[in-house]
Amino acid sequence: MKDKQREKLYQMQAQILQAVGQPIRLAIIDLLKDGEYCVCDIAKALGAERSNISRHLAVLLNSGIVQCRKRGVKMVYSLRTRCALEFFSCVTKILKQQLKQASTILEKV
Repeated sequence: MKDKQREKLYQMQAQILQAVGQPIRLAIIDLLKDGEYCVCDIAKALGAERSNISRHLAVLLNSGIVQCRKRGVKMVYSLRTRCALEFFSCVTKILKQQLKQASTILEKV
């Protein structure tokens, strides 16, 4: 791959990672693993304001992580691809390794 193409790829990947860089967005993604939800249901489940959820969904939508469609008078959101969940599983494994390493270090102190 050419350097400019690789650089563009890295930029695009970074944009996606930035999009998930907020805890509430991670919570939205986690909720959406169970299916489609409208803004009002997401807000209720997460104990957040609808306007706040709408802003976060816009970021996730623009980054391609979620998709939306109209269902009656409501817009419902879902994960565009479930592979995002694999990434979060990987992040959790990294966290577990870090905790295990920290625990080992603390035991030696």
